[in-house]
Amino acid sequence: MGTGAQGVGIVDTQIAARSDGGTVAAPIDGAMRRVRGPAGPTVAWLAVALGLVGVSLGVGIGARHLQVAGMSPTAAAGLVALVVGLAAAGAGATVLVRGVHGWRRWLALPVGLLLVWFLAMPLTLAVMVTNVPPTRVGSRTPADRGVAFEDVTFTTADGVELAAWYIPSRNGAAVVLRHGATSTKADTIDELVVLARHGYGVLATDARGHGDSGGVAMDWGWYGDVDTAAAVTYLSHRREVDANRIGAVGLSMGGEEVIGAAAADPRIRAVVAEGVSSRGTVADDDLVLPDHVGRWMNVGQTWIQQHVADLLTGATPPRGLRSAVAAVAPRPVLLIVGSDALGGEGTAGPRLQAVAPDTVEVWEVAGASHIGGLATQPQQWETRVVGFLDRALR
Repeated sequence: MGTGAQGVGIVDTQIAARSDGGTVAAPIDGAMRRVRGPAGPTVAWLAVALGLVGVSLGVGIGARHLQVAGMSPTAAAGLVALVVGLAAAGAGATVLVRGVHGWRRWLALPVGLLLVWFLAMPLTLAVMVTNVPPTRVGSRTPADRGVAFEDVTFTTADGVELAAWYIPSRNGAAVVLRHGATSTKADTIDELVVLARHGYGVLATDARGHGDSGGVAMDWGWYGDVDTAAAVTYLSHRREVDANRIGAVGLSMGGEEVIGAAAADPRIRAVVAEGVSSRGTVADDDLVLPDHVGRWMNVGQTWIQQHVADLLTGATPPRGLRSAVAAVAPRPVLLIVGSDALGGEGTAGPRLQAVAPDTVEVWEVAGASHIGGLATQPQQWETRVVGFLDRALR
C-alpha cells in the first residue's frame, strides 16, 4: 500500500519560494490569471481540488509530525505541501469566483464548505491516522512505582513483533492492557499499578508502530484484533495464568481495539473499555451523532475517510462497535465514560449499552475528561474496575 507520506514526496518544493523573494502564492496566482478559454474553469477546479489535497497532506502529516515529534524531513515536506496547497486552492477559487456574476457568486460559500466537508476533512483524518509520528516509551517503567516486570516480545499472526511489559499473575487471572492513539505502554502505568496491586497479571503492550513495537501504526486501531489476539496467546502460554481467566482493558483507541478483539476471540472473558467513540468506519457513525443532526452528511464524510484510509494502510476496516458489543455477549463489558470528555464517548456509551443491556455496564465518571477516570476518581476507578474483573474472571 502507498502512504500519505509518499504523497507528500511528489510535491514540487521548488515552488515554495521564488529566486526574487516572492511568495508561493505569486507564481501560482500568476499562472491562474493567464488561464483563458473553455479550459479555464476546469484548470481552476483542478487547482482547488489539488490544493485541498495538499492542505490535507500538510495538516495530516506536516502539522501532526511537528506537534508530536518536532521538526523532521517528513514534517518539513508536509508543511511545504500545506503552503502550496493553500496557495493553489486560493488561486483556483479566485478564478472561479471572478468567472461568475450576480446571484451565482453566493454559491461560492456553500460549495466551498461542501468541498471542505467531503474532501479536505475526510482526507486529512485518513492521512493523519495512517501516517503516525514516532512515539517513544521514554524512561518511565513500572519499577518506578515499585512493580517488578519483565520486558517481553511476541509475534502476531501476520509476523509483526510487538513489545510489552509483563507483570506476572498472583491470582491466576491476567489482562491485556492497551493504550490509546499516539501513545505507548508507558501511558498506562497508572492503570497497570492498580491491576497488579490486586494480583492480576498484566501484559501492557505497545501497539504496532508505537513505542518499541514493529510494524506500521494505524491510529484508528484497525490492527487491534490481530495484535490483541497475539497478546492473549502470550498470556495463555504463561504457566501462572489460567487460560480461562483472561480479560482485556483498553483506553481510547485501545478500548475500541479490545471490544473488537473480544468479538472475534472467545478467549477474552471480560472487557473494560474507557473513552471509546468510533473506529473511523461508517458502521460506527451513528454512535456519536444525535438523531437531529444531518446524519447523511456525516455518513458521507465517514464513508469517504474510511475508504481513503483503507487505501493508505494495509489494515482492513474492522467491524463496528455495535456489532462487536453484540458479538461479545454474554461476556461482560464495562464502558467508562468521562462526563467532561469532548467528542462522542458520552453518546456512544449509552448507545452501545442499548445493544446488549444485559451484559454492558456504563460508568460515567463525574468531572473526568477523556480517559481521565483513574486520575479523577482513583478509589472509585479501582473499586469498580477491579470488582468487575473479579466477578467476571473468578
